[in-house]
Amino acid sequence: MKKVIKNNDKQLAFENLEAKSLTYGSVILNKEKFTQVLQETKSLSNLNSLKNRIFTLKNIITYPKNDQEGILNIDANGDTVSLRKDVLISDLNQILESRTLQRANYYLGRLKNGVQKIKTNKTNDINLLRWKEYDNIITDSLWVLAKRDNSGAHLGWYWGNFIPQIPHQMMLRYTKKNDWVLDPFVGSGTTLIECRRLGRNGIGIELNPETAQKAKELIEREQNKDDVVTQVMVGDSRTIDIKTILDKYKINCVQLLIMHPPYHDIIKFSRDDKDLSNARNTEDFLKMFGRVVDNVTPYLEKGRYFALVIGDKYSKGEWIPLGFYCMNEVLKRNFLLKSIIVKNFEETRGKRNQKELWRYRALVGGFYIFKHEYIMLFKKK
Repeated sequence: MKKVIKNNDKQLAFENLEAKSLTYGSVILNKEKFTQVLQETKSLSNLNSLKNRIFTLKNIITYPKNDQEGILNIDANGDTVSLRKDVLISDLNQILESRTLQRANYYLGRLKNGVQKIKTNKTNDINLLRWKEYDNIITDSLWVLAKRDNSGAHLGWYWGNFIPQIPHQMMLRYTKKNDWVLDPFVGSGTTLIECRRLGRNGIGIELNPETAQKAKELIEREQNKDDVVTQVMVGDSRTIDIKTILDKYKINCVQLLIMHPPYHDIIKFSRDDKDLSNARNTEDFLKMFGRVVDNVTPYLEKGRYFALVIGDKYSKGEWIPLGFYCMNEVLKRNFLLKSIIVKNFEETRGKRNQKELWRYRALVGGFYIFKHEYIMLFKKK
């Protein structure tokens, strides 16, 4: 049975409009009926009448159980659309606050398009017509993160591993579902754990066999609901045969490259002379790093992104801008610099519970304490 709402000049049909509250503040709507309501509302020629109908629709979305007249008739058939409830209410409020019919119709049309259509680009799955729903994706160049994500298989056991939020954000922004990610310094497996969480295929390379084995064990603990590849290979990223690895999976390139190399000799990861942390000096470190770049970047798809996570170092009373040296090495190749993100960190394993000591050292030595590192983002030409 069809129920209608009476207004001054028209009747607005809400038949079979479905609005079920979901976890995380979402609602599921009958896509066809919801867009019909929006279209009927958009056809009104009186601003007050239009606002009255939007107000009624807002009440239905906000308080579905208070629908005493049966306007909300839940129908399991047909296409549905899931919308962030707070964003939807905000969009409806924007229409209610419009001062002209033209402006209200503009916001109505934008909401209708966001429900009916999907607009993404080549590099991610973000629906740009519903961009307000993606406030979990960081777009600022300063990242102030309270703590490392230690959920699931993420453990802080590995000295020098990076926070999971970095590969998480990079994959959301620069990959689509089932794309391929390559990490030539996979370490404890952080990148590949995030691959499993987000449904991306990942290949990691690790020089140290013991570290690689531990990474494999941790990665296997993470649920793989999308059945993606998360492979850890033991080898030297300067010389390992990337083509043969990719051939195994019948692909010829990857869509995202993430590198988190040692910050030269700040942490010694092994005694292996192939380890970048054992480079004799900054010049040798940069040569070794450059060889890794030369070996892996030919397999990054053109127009896709390379995220370099790197910090600076302090040696013999001098600040060494290691991050910018590495940036220059990449820019010697076929890349554009897209962003430099500064990520702060309140505490590292090396400085844990030693804040007062480091403050004293800084005052005595005339330097500033490291509390940041860089995420340098490049795009392949």
